[in-house]
Amino acid sequence: MGSSNASGDISADMEIDAFRRLFPVQFYERHFVKSLRPDARTLNSARDTSVALGAVSSANGSALVKIGCTTMLAAIKMEIMTPSTESPDEGNLAIEFHMPPICSPLVRPGRPADAAPVISKQLADTILSAGMINLKELCLVSGKAAWMAYLDICCLDADGALFDAALLSAVAAFSSLRIPVVSLNDEGRVFISEEMEEGKSKREPVNKEQRKLTLSNIPFSLTCVLHKNYILADPNAEEESIIETSVTVVLNSSGQLVSLYKPGGPVLAYTAAIQDCVALTKQRVQELQIILNEAISDMEVD
Repeated sequence: MGSSNASGDISADMEIDAFRRLFPVQFYERHFVKSLRPDARTLNSARDTSVALGAVSSANGSALVKIGCTTMLAAIKMEIMTPSTESPDEGNLAIEFHMPPICSPLVRPGRPADAAPVISKQLADTILSAGMINLKELCLVSGKAAWMAYLDICCLDADGALFDAALLSAVAAFSSLRIPVVSLNDEGRVFISEEMEEGKSKREPVNKEQRKLTLSNIPFSLTCVLHKNYILADPNAEEESIIETSVTVVLNSSGQLVSLYKPGGPVLAYTAAIQDCVALTKQRVQELQIILNEAISDMEVD
């Protein structure tokens, strides 16, 4: 009897798996009518999220972020540059998003992922338009020296909502950033103090100790996929693959709209769906602020 039941369960599982592969939309709709998803989440629920700061010891700031299985490693390296003549008292940011073949079976070796440059530009536009960083804080000597912050984000596991995880990892990395101490040498050139050769004379440090950046209007995002009358928050890769229409809402820490992205799918006929996505994002922002603050507290304790 036990063997018969076991073979029956296996047969049922095989039938469900086959139905899921052959008719994915219908499979999901059977869950939607119960306000559930195959991974047991409700339609409006995001996946479990974790943030760990200081994940890369050789970087000036870094973070490891997981949203469900989607995993991002972000690291910042600070270098001294000559500021532009148009902005002599400002530093600059350079953001690169990388998708190596290990992150997804859809990314092939030797062929860069199409999504990588798109997300890189999205991240740069979002961080700058939100006003999270005052570039004047990156100035060392007006017209002569300023900081260039190189932010590299590597996607280790691409299981949906890549922009949301990448943006959170960027914010977390900047939250952990410690700007190095720099000094002037006898010729008036700026050097990172750690790189100065011992025994050579130097002037007073430009900044006396490592310091943090002042972050304001921090942006957070939530991607939703829309199918008929259903809105799914924080989709995984399978959900994104079967539902064309997606909306990514970016709000700052005060709940103000920073940007809204709608990369694909049909034109939405009603604004009610967008309003619902914004409302879900406001709830998500509160969750992410708590998670980020806890990560910052843990780092300061350590």
